[in-house]
Amino acid sequence: MSPTQRTIKVLKEDGWSVAIVEYWNPFARRRVDLFGFIDILALKGDETLALQVTSGTNVSARVKKITDHANIAAVRDAGWRVEVWGWRKLKSGWSPKIVDLS
Repeated sequence: MSPTQRTIKVLKEDGWSVAIVEYWNPFARRRVDLFGFIDILALKGDETLALQVTSGTNVSARVKKITDHANIAAVRDAGWRVEVWGWRKLKSGWSPKIVDLS
């Protein structure tokens, strides 16, 4: 199961409405994230959660990518919560390391 699919499963179990907002651009041959850093958008009540999903070893690189991005201020001003979820396998199973960048 991919980190994206693990994240969707956890969010749906917690009652979030979830959408994958990254897509594959075949001409550029790369993935394109919403606003340059959002893979998943989740809604629950009056909350909006924007997530960058990765492996546990890439969390710090994703945090830097987001904090340096020109669009982070606009997303924060909109009141969206921004998190990086880095999935790693522990003895007890798969678990995300969650970094809140709101």
